[in-house]
Amino acid sequence: MIKFTKMQGLGNDYVYVDCTKLSESEIDNIKKLAKPISDRHFGVGSDGLILICKSDVADFKMAMFNSDGTEAEMCGNGIRCVGKFVYDKGLTNKTNLKIETLAGIKILELHIKENKVDKVTVDMGVPILEAEKIPVISEEKIVKNLKIKALDKTFNFTCVSMGNPHAVTIVDDVDNFDVKKYGEVLEIDKHFPQRANIEFIQIIDRNTVKMRVWERGAGETLACGTGASAVCVACTLNNLVNEKESIKIKLLGGDLDIRWDDKVYMTGSAKIVFEGEY
Repeated sequence: MIKFTKMQGLGNDYVYVDCTKLSESEIDNIKKLAKPISDRHFGVGSDGLILICKSDVADFKMAMFNSDGTEAEMCGNGIRCVGKFVYDKGLTNKTNLKIETLAGIKILELHIKENKVDKVTVDMGVPILEAEKIPVISEEKIVKNLKIKALDKTFNFTCVSMGNPHAVTIVDDVDNFDVKKYGEVLEIDKHFPQRANIEFIQIIDRNTVKMRVWERGAGETLACGTGASAVCVACTLNNLVNEKESIKIKLLGGDLDIRWDDKVYMTGSAKIVFEGEY
């Protein structure tokens, strides 16, 4: 049996396990539970599993696994919950943290309310824009006009990596768009050698964007922090939003405030849902 905490950031929910006192072999065994523990009918139910581990280079290490069992580089909503977990549970008394991820070390600023973490600002780092580093197969070095046909539609993508690959496209009515139908096809398109997270967006005004996301390895989720960050960058590149200002990204699970000024900064909530044993 392992003790777990179910947490969510804007409805992007994960199962969290404190592995700071566990051996490598014990951690390896827990990793194998990612798929069954995420099952919403027979398991705890989540978008994936996040392990909080010791780190030699940061305050903590975050190991993240999608609901299909594959390991992912980073999750913006997930890492905010990591910050809340380690502070609220007394693993640290710091309000500025360094978290090791497969996408590099991320810096968190914890906003405290009544001795608990209320919101977290994450330094998401410098976005990666070069096609070969995202990676995406394109003749453009900075990918702002990638046309891909999926089923009966042709989409125009701007591609960004926030440590994981994202492809952003504008649709007319994001609320009524069939995200599953097109997302599952686009995720595995040949232009994306490591697959991609697909963001469907609608521009509301120069400081507001509505977004839905098809996450690589998880399907449609209520929110995606790296995806919202990529959307802010993509919209700025295409002069659709105000440069260097905070942009409100409206997701199914709530709002994130994203600002790109060299680095990308994301601010949003983190909540504990329940705890148990599995």
